[in-house]
Amino acid sequence: MDAVRVALLREVLAGTEWLEATRRFAGTLRGSVVTHGGGLLLVGTPQYEPWHLAAHLVDEAAWSGTPELAPTLVRHDARPSDPAHLAVGPGRIEAARRGETLLVVAPVEPAPLLQRVHDARRSGVTVLALGAGGGELESMAHETLVVPEGAELDLDSVQHLVSAAAGENAGCPRVRRGFRDRLSRLAEMLTAPPPAPW
Repeated sequence: MDAVRVALLREVLAGTEWLEATRRFAGTLRGSVVTHGGGLLLVGTPQYEPWHLAAHLVDEAAWSGTPELAPTLVRHDARPSDPAHLAVGPGRIEAARRGETLLVVAPVEPAPLLQRVHDARRSGVTVLALGAGGGELESMAHETLVVPEGAELDLDSVQHLVSAAAGENAGCPRVRRGFRDRLSRLAEMLTAPPPAPW
């Protein structure tokens, strides 16, 4: 989903709780990584890897001048032969320490993932969760954005709103950008070369 589609989605959602919820969650994400100097780990489940969110956060980090938003994608089936940005396995969560942030995107909650998240939190890692809610992950996370089944938005759409809000709000969480700033940013995004394939 590109910037124009995100803008249209926001217009459709105007007046709903989704915009405020995604902006609040994005503000928490941004605040956590910027305050602690980065160290953002992004993990999904063995069946659902949030590689698309990782790519959008990398873009938002570059566009907003907030390199701390660029995550390390943790993959359950990472192999040493994979490209470096795709070769980080679950052991990285176990190695995470105070000052790092773990963003978990999980439509379901497999037990091995929950144990790793629990251990990371005990090590002082800030845990943020995007998912269906109602499970153990919600109680472990410092901040959760619940996307229940059957909601107006699916998990993928919510991830687009969160990543866009995280980049837009960089530096000044409550400052509205002027028309020229927004137009300039949109022009940059539309003329930028496509991101490298993951």
